[in-house]
Amino acid sequence: MTRRIFSTTLAATAASAATAALPSSKMPVCGFSKHFQWLSISDAAKLAAEIGYDGLDLTLRKGGHIEPARVTDDLPKAVEQVKAAGLAVPMVTTDIVDPQSPHAEAVIRAMASLGIKRYRWGGFRYDYAKPLPPQLDEAHRRSQDLAALNKQHGVCAMYHTHSGKNQLGASMWDIWYVLRGLDHGAVGVNLDIGHATVEGGLGGWINTTLLIAPIARGIAVKDFYWKKGDKGWAPRWCGLGEGMVDFTGFLKMLKQANFEGPVQLHMEYEELGGAHTGKSTSTIPKHEFVRLCKRDLQSYRRFAAEAAG
Repeated sequence: MTRRIFSTTLAATAASAATAALPSSKMPVCGFSKHFQWLSISDAAKLAAEIGYDGLDLTLRKGGHIEPARVTDDLPKAVEQVKAAGLAVPMVTTDIVDPQSPHAEAVIRAMASLGIKRYRWGGFRYDYAKPLPPQLDEAHRRSQDLAALNKQHGVCAMYHTHSGKNQLGASMWDIWYVLRGLDHGAVGVNLDIGHATVEGGLGGWINTTLLIAPIARGIAVKDFYWKKGDKGWAPRWCGLGEGMVDFTGFLKMLKQANFEGPVQLHMEYEELGGAHTGKSTSTIPKHEFVRLCKRDLQSYRRFAAEAAG
């Protein structure tokens, strides 16, 4: 093989892999591979395509589909397997918190080489024994460092918003404050409307969306209702449309904000038979898993159509 032919072949291979990582629409709907970890990546991609997703959000974290220590070897193979099923990889979910996180630069470099432009990051937690303002300033500094690393490779980190105690980002204004003045093409937010509604079910989620939507680079959708158990009141995750989340109102607000990022469907309710927590085995039949996934995907697309109309 001549050097010219070799170079041409190499360039074509790289372009093919990069194309596989690009979304097929402005708001590609991704299956979360956490829920498919009872399957290999190849089988997960095939099943996700059967269900009707546009792409897969691969878990590239400890205990996920891809171990960060093996990202250089395993991520290209995973992207090819997803591509073979006819799906894209618009994003991955990582356990990166800042540039000092284990394998952070290797993960970002591997993503960039494959055309994957966005990844989920996060994990800042409050220490309630200490004043909060200095902790916010420290999170800002660490986010600034991560933004610099991301800009080197042309990718964007999306801080995932959770609900609950100690979670920086649960209040939403705090992650907005942390990311103030930074390049939101390098560090933005992955806005989880389920968690946002847990924290602000009456009107807080509206304030949250208005505040965060301009810097959101991805969204996660799930539904819940409050349930009282032995330990008191707690969110009970459920199928889309069965709980408190106003998806149509939320998606209308995103449309007004010209949001174009990937959408992740999170199915964290018990009926998913262990797959809701990322277990390597499933306790429900495959056909039941598929039914639940299709139900939620159809519900999301109905809400999206209502918001668009």
